[in-house]
Amino acid sequence: MYKFFRNLALVSTSLFIPHALAHQCDINLNYGVIIDPTHVRIIDNGKTYVQVNGASQLFINGSEIELSAPQRQLIKEYFSGIRSQIPEIVSIAIESVDVGLNVVNKVIAGITGENSASHQKLQKQFDELQWRIRTRFNHSDNSFYIAPQDFDNFDDVLAGEFEEEIEAIIANSIGTIVSAVGKAMSNSDSESSEQRPNTHVNNMGNISKELKLNTKVSTIESKVSAFCQQLKALNIVEQQLSDDINALKSFNLIDKH
Repeated sequence: MYKFFRNLALVSTSLFIPHALAHQCDINLNYGVIIDPTHVRIIDNGKTYVQVNGASQLFINGSEIELSAPQRQLIKEYFSGIRSQIPEIVSIAIESVDVGLNVVNKVIAGITGENSASHQKLQKQFDELQWRIRTRFNHSDNSFYIAPQDFDNFDDVLAGEFEEEIEAIIANSIGTIVSAVGKAMSNSDSESSEQRPNTHVNNMGNISKELKLNTKVSTIESKVSAFCQQLKALNIVEQQLSDDINALKSFNLIDKH
């Protein structure tokens, strides 16, 4: 029985996949970023600091900045990269939680039954949490927001309002499974006390193989690594912006440390 619950704990902690990805990206975002189809806004202390309309129309603190052709090209290159990378990190954050939730969901369904009252109750909690996480980052299909972040500790992307709820769901899930296992053992006359735990251990192993969890975590890690490299490349362009455009001398969205 100890082996079963040890395996369950390992699977359940997959909800915190971002912890496994921590310390892989020595990058900060010093400002909030809002992206929609018509513009990109850089938010500093609740106010729009930098705004780019279209490809290269630049505003600083509400005033339009006249740009030369090379400067417009730099603005276009940099903010096109921001448009690409912010949705990517939002996607990674959502995917990492989805993987963990789906693992726990599969475990519960496999042990309590897919249509059991326990499974349906927890499935509803999962669906509501996933929806709220998406709405935190996505105002619509083409609109994204991300607050200032330290990606050296990637799990901070989902910290705060969701952290305690995720922990509560895991705790409730484990409690549900423990109860289901206890009932299954007490109601079963066809298996010995040694056979019953082993049956559940085998079920856990089959679920883990089916989900190919290690492959999914590896894929997320690869995406984080690629994201980090792209931000570092954008940081070089950002330095060029600061050197070439006086109004952006103090601009420092991407901070490599």
